[in-house]
Amino acid sequence: MEKLLIKGGNSLSGKISCSGAKNAALPMIASTILSNESVVLKNLPYLQDITTMFELLGSMGAEILLDENMDFTISSFDLKDIQARYELVKTMRASILVLGPLVAKYGKARIALPGGCAIGSRPVNYHLDALKQLGAKIKLKNGYIEASANKLVGSNIRFDGVTVTGTENIMMAATLAQGVTVLTNVAKEPEIIDLADMLNSMGADIKGAGTDEITIKGVNELFGTSFTIPADRIEAGTYLVAAAVTNGSITIDSINPNRLMKVINMIERSGPKISFDDNSISISMDKDRPDPVDITTAPFPEFPTDMQAQFSVINAISRGVSNIYETVFENRFMHILELNRMGCDIEVKGNHAIIKGVESIYGAEVMATDLRASASLILAGLCAKGETVVDRIYHIDRGYERIEEKLNYLGANIVRLPS
Repeated sequence: MEKLLIKGGNSLSGKISCSGAKNAALPMIASTILSNESVVLKNLPYLQDITTMFELLGSMGAEILLDENMDFTISSFDLKDIQARYELVKTMRASILVLGPLVAKYGKARIALPGGCAIGSRPVNYHLDALKQLGAKIKLKNGYIEASANKLVGSNIRFDGVTVTGTENIMMAATLAQGVTVLTNVAKEPEIIDLADMLNSMGADIKGAGTDEITIKGVNELFGTSFTIPADRIEAGTYLVAAAVTNGSITIDSINPNRLMKVINMIERSGPKISFDDNSISISMDKDRPDPVDITTAPFPEFPTDMQAQFSVINAISRGVSNIYETVFENRFMHILELNRMGCDIEVKGNHAIIKGVESIYGAEVMATDLRASASLILAGLCAKGETVVDRIYHIDRGYERIEEKLNYLGANIVRLPS
């Protein structure tokens, strides 16, 4: 497996741009199944998860073309196979996003139960229960979800728990259902709004995305569109943390700061100065060590679970004791053991991490366990004394486009080691 070799101690400076958001792009790619025409997606990030989703659609019979402007034309309107096989689904939980569109458009689907990062329970029963309320028949057989429906029918659906992919899946399915569907206790992440905007540009009738209630009036068909993927707010947050822990000064272009205000506020409380306008964020850290900040993860607009591991690094080198409470996933502290190998002083009690800041951390050989854990280990390597080797970096390639190239452009010293 490839590894990253990081020589720590360099302060980051300069300007970079964010790539398109993976968490927006994946449901948008799945939504092309609903269209009767080709769909053009712009600003897609070059990531392993995107490649996997393309392979999944291609295995069903979709045609995907890349033009000279790096825009993708996706033709998913005449699929020959409605099966998502295990060998593709096992590496990416977002594969479940094709379930709703397939049942809505073709009346049936056979999807392997998904895999992906081992960060805790992300039950698909929210998706399945909601599809049943739309009239689908669901069977679990030999590790596969088998769903069928002559015609989905609108319904009032309240999710038992807040689920981003569940909200997206059922919102897509309801666009072609007969009648009106009202979804409550929904996720309110910006990516939900992005998907609704794209579906509406295809002819859907969706209102309320980003609020507590989404109303979808079913239509007979959806059409082609051209849509630009917004910038990745988690990538931007990760680079803000990188500047904070290296006493750096950077500007991130092509990002809407309103999408990560909670992250900005918490990082700012740790010591750096942050300024922003409609399309960029600048950060400057002139303190030798950050201040400790307590955080609790929760669905948007609160502090995102996808930034918890990165923020752990700020607290690990801070001047004091801090607490992190993880309320979204029950198994998302696996990076802590690896950080402690680098000299951090962190104790985990259930969903609570108690972090005692240390003056210095030191390079070590560490192993990534999931996507955001990978990012935290890279951040730790940037501010550690000596060399850090991060193994199993295929996780990082699932969600960050050319992370070592962007960090090196800002002054880091990172080398990708071949297998």
